[in-house]
Amino acid sequence: MRKVIGIGETILDVLFKDSQPVAAVPGGSVFNGLVSLSRLGAHVSFIGELADDKVGAIISDFMKQNDINTEYVHWKPNQKSPLSLAFLSENKDPEFLFYKDYTQQELYVNSPKINENDIVIFGSYYAINPAIRDKTKEILLLAKKNKAIIYYDPNFRNSHKNEALKLNPIFIENLEFADIVRGAAYDFQNMYELTDAEKIYKDKVSFYCPNFIYTAGKKPIQLRTSSIHKSYQPPAINPVSTIGAGDNFNAGIIYGLLKENITLNELYDLSEEKWDRLINYAMLFSSEVCKDYSNSISRSFANQYLLKD
Repeated sequence: MRKVIGIGETILDVLFKDSQPVAAVPGGSVFNGLVSLSRLGAHVSFIGELADDKVGAIISDFMKQNDINTEYVHWKPNQKSPLSLAFLSENKDPEFLFYKDYTQQELYVNSPKINENDIVIFGSYYAINPAIRDKTKEILLLAKKNKAIIYYDPNFRNSHKNEALKLNPIFIENLEFADIVRGAAYDFQNMYELTDAEKIYKDKVSFYCPNFIYTAGKKPIQLRTSSIHKSYQPPAINPVSTIGAGDNFNAGIIYGLLKENITLNELYDLSEEKWDRLINYAMLFSSEVCKDYSNSISRSFANQYLLKD
């Protein structure tokens, strides 16, 4: 069976509602989607770091409980795990405060075995952090060489906006690696001060990667490929928390690639009908994760959509 390999960070999300903590959940942008994909029956490996402390042990146990391969996790002794405090607004959107030291990140792991048509997902600041860039790039070069599908979610938050100019060359290099780019409105607003999906695609993305999905909360999702320009209206929901919505949108696209057995070669000439199915999976999973405080879809929901070997 094809594998899904994620490069990213783990963090403990502490959620606050009305100034009171209501949940503490293992998280991380790439990580959240991997948990959902594993629950759906995908063969999942995670490449990243864990601190050798109590929080790291909680996250490690969570990964094992969710059948995520931890062979490529770098354990870091004498360090504290990163935390995020997520304060939910009236609309249940989070305002994050992050407690972590990016300069202490390091990624000393063996590169995984990557086969043709496996799927590699990477993103967030982790994907452009100069401290671990050499290893990240090594894995992406291997994925490209072995003809895996590479999925990139910039997830470039406002806290790094002041670094945008300095990091832009790495950002562009990531776009070049990618076969699919899924960006949220704030990514390109923070990186380029642009909000128009068509202009972003034409001026910043299409030259490097022809397959682009642009999401903006409740606003229509925009799909751009070399032959398709299409909008999709996400379903109206009454969310408990929107944390993980974008991450599980990514999981839905990757699930669709596996479910529909879409190869790298087919991806570049994919029919509108198949893109419709991918986007529908993405909207379904994204909406589902908003129904509780979890960062990933529930096992009971996942059991309705299990992949078969």
